Amino acid sequence: MTFHYQSAEEIGQAYRTSDITPIDVTESLLSRIEQIDGELLSYATVMRDQALEEAEAATRMLKDGKDLGALHGIPIAVKDLCYTKGTKTMGGTAVLEDFVPDFDSTVVSKLKSAGAVLLGKLNLTEGAMGGYNPRRQAPKNPWNFSKWAGSSSSGSGSATAAGLCTGSLGSDTGGSIRFPSAACGIVGIKPTYGRVSRYGVLDLAQSLDHVGPMTRNVVDAAIILNAISGLDENDATTRASQPVSVDEIKNTDLDGVRIGYDPAYSYDDVDSEIANLVLDTLEVFKDRGAVIVDMEMPTVEDYLGAWKVLCSAEAFDAHSAHYPSRSEDYGLWFKGWLENGAEVSAVDYIAANNDRIKCNTLISEAFSEIDAMICPSTINFPHEVDDSVHYGPMDSMRGTSFQRFTVPFDYNGYPTISLPCGFGSRGMPASLQLVGKPLSEELICKIAYSYESSTEWHMRHPFS
Repeated sequence: MTFHYQSAEEIGQAYRTSDITPIDVTESLLSRIEQIDGELLSYATVMRDQALEEAEAATRMLKDGKDLGALHGIPIAVKDLCYTKGTKTMGGTAVLEDFVPDFDSTVVSKLKSAGAVLLGKLNLTEGAMGGYNPRRQAPKNPWNFSKWAGSSSSGSGSATAAGLCTGSLGSDTGGSIRFPSAACGIVGIKPTYGRVSRYGVLDLAQSLDHVGPMTRNVVDAAIILNAISGLDENDATTRASQPVSVDEIKNTDLDGVRIGYDPAYSYDDVDSEIANLVLDTLEVFKDRGAVIVDMEMPTVEDYLGAWKVLCSAEAFDAHSAHYPSRSEDYGLWFKGWLENGAEVSAVDYIAANNDRIKCNTLISEAFSEIDAMICPSTINFPHEVDDSVHYGPMDSMRGTSFQRFTVPFDYNGYPTISLPCGFGSRGMPASLQLVGKPLSEELICKIAYSYESSTEWHMRHPFS
């Protein structure tokens, strides 16, 4: 029996109503990783022995009547930014390739407390930016190996889409949950800033970094989000939040929910196939009772340039223990990013932060009459890539405007959910993004589920 495209809900039900066990599912997924990942390259480290031990423990607990809930015995993988006690956390770098933490990150600890089985650590761009270190592998897009897998959380997107884990964790500083979710045709939640602890997660840019779930459906994403959310005394930026109600998500009645849509924001300089597929989703939301509100987004492009200043300066600070002292061990792409950060002056940083604040204020005003906003997740389908792109030097092939749907919501920390909404003429997935107000994850998941339950896009997979 195969389990690789079953949801956490389906697997959990099988545990509780049949003789299927966490050992069965974990062994099946480990076998699939062995069969497929030699080409896909999504895993940095497969934690086979530990995963089997955790699966055995989960199986014993269920037999003894001890049930930890929706993630009990569910095989998950995490981006290799998240500390794992006794297992390497390399962050896509060479300078950390021998780093073995002596404690788990808060998100990993919470997943374990919820009964999840940790399959391993997933590949990513160096330092969670745009290119790969030559000593690390670049994951492939499972829909087309020659296409971009979506930047930093590429291993999470690739492994989840290909059925090499039931769900995964990614991180998002400028779009790195949303880009791989869109590129690989899966669901990704960038939570409200502070909802999920970053303790024990390697920094790219502390004021912008978010950690969130990547899955093949909305409910699984919500389940993982519930497990990893909450206050953490080790992360002063965390905030209290109410759990997302799965029952409420599954209530597809959107009567009176006001969803904003700006045609210019969603169409101008956006691939027409993506723009039209997102536009088509509005009819589904109307049928569910939502009110589509014409809104006007600010000209966010005026503020996108500030992101490079902020992110590169904060990345330079985050890597001060190794850069520039070990600059020769950095790949060309990320070395260029750190060089840029080293040149940012206090005046530059202050000006960029002021632009960020202005952008946040304008978006807050634009959201004043709506409950959530809909737009694409990306401006284009995944572009062609090869080693010359992956391994640097820094490229500008995507330009700055490709972050128009992502960076503004890293600036202000608003929650987003991305999910598939169709396929382009060349067979690559398209993605819609729902943006909510702070701590409104339950509402945007409900809106997303109302669409997902009306379509079959989330049931299309790249491999058999």
